[in-house]
Amino acid sequence: MKEDCLFCRIIARQLPSEIVYEDDTVLAFNDIAPQAPTHVLIIPKSHVATVNTVADADAGVFTTLILRARAIAADRGIAESGYRVLFNCNAAGGQTVYHLHLHLLGGRQLKALG
Repeated sequence: MKEDCLFCRIIARQLPSEIVYEDDTVLAFNDIAPQAPTHVLIIPKSHVATVNTVADADAGVFTTLILRARAIAADRGIAESGYRVLFNCNAAGGQTVYHLHLHLLGGRQLKALG
């Protein structure tokens, strides 16, 4: 755990969150500023700052996060209509919390990204 990390503090239950899923390796919770009717953040419990800092040996974290997003999308009833999964990396990529996290967005028509 990194003491000054917002998401590490959520994992440690030092900050409140609306948790939608948890196991030994990941935690998923509703975003506090949702950009769609479904906006869930899915994070590894181990602290990894950005996509750039994932070690080759830990690359399986991406698969774990994607599979959990797929399951949550199915649970929320948005799998068939469609959803978006998104990683932001560093400031120019829109990352504001430096703990690896996957955004799951859906529940409405999302604009195409270029």
